[in-house]
Amino acid sequence: MSELLKNRYEFVLYFDVENGNPNGDPDAGNMPRIDPQTGVGIVSDVCMKRKVRNYIEYAHEGNDRFDIYVTEGAVLNNKQKEAYVDSNITTKDNKNDKLTAQAYMCNRFYDVRTFGAVMDTGDFKCGQVRGPIQLCFSKSTDVIFPQELTITRMASTTEKENASENRTMGRKYIVPYGLYRLEGFVSAKFAQKTGFTEDDLSIFFEALKQMFEHDHSAARGKMSARKLIVFKHDSELGNAPSAELFELIHAELKDPTKPPRAYSHYTITVNKDDVPSGVNLLEML
Repeated sequence: MSELLKNRYEFVLYFDVENGNPNGDPDAGNMPRIDPQTGVGIVSDVCMKRKVRNYIEYAHEGNDRFDIYVTEGAVLNNKQKEAYVDSNITTKDNKNDKLTAQAYMCNRFYDVRTFGAVMDTGDFKCGQVRGPIQLCFSKSTDVIFPQELTITRMASTTEKENASENRTMGRKYIVPYGLYRLEGFVSAKFAQKTGFTEDDLSIFFEALKQMFEHDHSAARGKMSARKLIVFKHDSELGNAPSAELFELIHAELKDPTKPPRAYSHYTITVNKDDVPSGVNLLEML
């Protein structure tokens, strides 16, 4: 196992969608999430964490310390029970034993020591863990214009249905094009509490770059990671405010008179000369 994290980080990921729905809103008929006052597209932090979890599960299957706690269809309380069984804990109310179970969960499950988890349910409680990596909602650089497309079902579900008459109509929502920006934070102090290491961070950045390549579907269209910029501080507590660092990165349309339809229509500018002392800027993509 590599060393625990000793530096604070911030990062910015630009990703785009072409003719797809990056994050549907179930309260709005699965339309792409949007800020109704500005028309800016939104992708939730939970959606992005799901993609990271899925990539880790695919890429590091069977490796120690890379199990995933929050998986589809999982019974979370059963996974917490395993922490007690594998650690030979026979009591349920002892504080020290609860901390032992919590340490087990952090060591075994990558997403617990990365994003944190609430594990205080059921008979086998493992407490609450605050993870070192926190994500904001992603926002599109410009206003998006979701389109509603009508689709037709040509096949029958049962033999009783007449295939020639079964033309059930459905709907599909897409964003013709959108460039989104995700901002995130990495705390060295919380990393030391969960056992999050330098190798864990490298794998997280690997996941940000690769997660869309293993998440393709008809609904999501063409999604790609385009640019990943990381700020590494020289200290645990940091050497500059995160807002000041985020303001050094801008994405602008080359021709504002035309609607964006490709990543090449944008210019991303990084003001490297204005990076504060004690902070290193790393372009990972």
